[in-house]
Order: sequence, then C-alpha cells, then structure tokens
Amino acid sequence: MIFSSKKLVLPNPAEALPGRDTPMPVSNRHYVNGNPIVPPFPAHLKLALFGLGCFWGAERKFWLYPHVFSTAVGYSGGYTPNPTYDELCTGLTGHAEVVRVIYDPALTSYLDLLRLFWESHNPTQGMRQGNDIGTQYRSCIYTYSQEQLDTALASRQQYQRRLTQAGIKEQITTEIMPAGQFYYAEDYHQQYLAKEPHGYCGLGGLDVAFE
Repeated sequence: MIFSSKKLVLPNPAEALPGRDTPMPVSNRHYVNGNPIVPPFPAHLKLALFGLGCFWGAERKFWLYPHVFSTAVGYSGGYTPNPTYDELCTGLTGHAEVVRVIYDPALTSYLDLLRLFWESHNPTQGMRQGNDIGTQYRSCIYTYSQEQLDTALASRQQYQRRLTQAGIKEQITTEIMPAGQFYYAEDYHQQYLAKEPHGYCGLGGLDVAFE
C-alpha cells in the first residue's frame, strides 16, 4: 500500500482483467458507528463517491465528518467486475480506490463534502498521491446526478482558482464523471484505520482552503 511502481496509464477494456460475477462479501455494519454500509439505505439519504489516494485515510476523513450516515471503501471507474485488491494492484482493472459516502443532504450538502475532498489531498498529481503511485490512486469524483456533476465541475474551477491565487502552478488532474458500478473492497479494508489506528495513511492536502 505504501510505495510501488504500478502502471501510470489506464488499461483499455481489452487489456482489463476479467474479474468475476460474485460480489465481495462484506459485513453490513460500519465498524465505527454501526450503521449499514450496504443498501438499502434510508430513503432520505444520498450517495457520493470520491477517490483521493489510499482509501484507508480517505474513508476516515469522511466518517468523521458531521452528518455522514456511513462510509464504505471499494473500487470504481474501471472495467473489471468485482476485482480483488491484488488485481487492483496490477493496474489492469482500471479502477481507482474510492470511498462511498452516505449522507443526509438536509444536514450536510454535497458542496460541503466537495470542500472536504479538495482540502484533504493534492489533486494535481495525476496517477499518484504522495508516495502512492499508480492509476488506483488518482484523484476522482464520480457523480450520481446531473446536479452533483455540475456542482463538482464548478468546484474544480473554484479550487483551481484558489490554488493559482496561492502560487501553485500545477493544474488539477481530478477525473470527474458520472458514477459507474461501485465494487466493495475486501472486508478488512472497511474502516481500516478504526481497526488499526496506527495503520498507514499517506493522505495530505496543500493547505489551501476551498473558500
């Protein structure tokens, strides 16, 4: 999980590993708050999906955020159905490590979550995040509605302006597109840093406020 020389180029569909039809079995109980991490969720809640490097630290950022109902880590944005973590590490699934966030939009807005996303990592690094190198660590936002897509795109422009004002020359490389299938990661990855409080987390932002 710490450092590797994984591929820096996404595979095309013909190169992708075949995967499997069987979903990854996971415990349907959030290790921190006890809420379910597998649908169905209460009807008033909404989903968001973010990739910002190693999903261990990324998930902790979101489960600690107020009014988040639950979180889960998994794989999305690629081709291989129901991949394993070992398959992800080959660079041949096309997936990123992502966090699915289940939140109450009456109490926490999607823009609030985007603010946390932008400020919690370096979105200018392409296929890496710090010492974590490879396509699985790319910065990404996968959206569940046109409203989310529009808000995410506008937020990227906003944060790019803030970075430029702060003297950062690099351009944001964050991938933003409609969400595809979310595949759960292995159970031991779920809420990993609550189970292993001294576990690895390489997440770090640019110390530039979103607003």
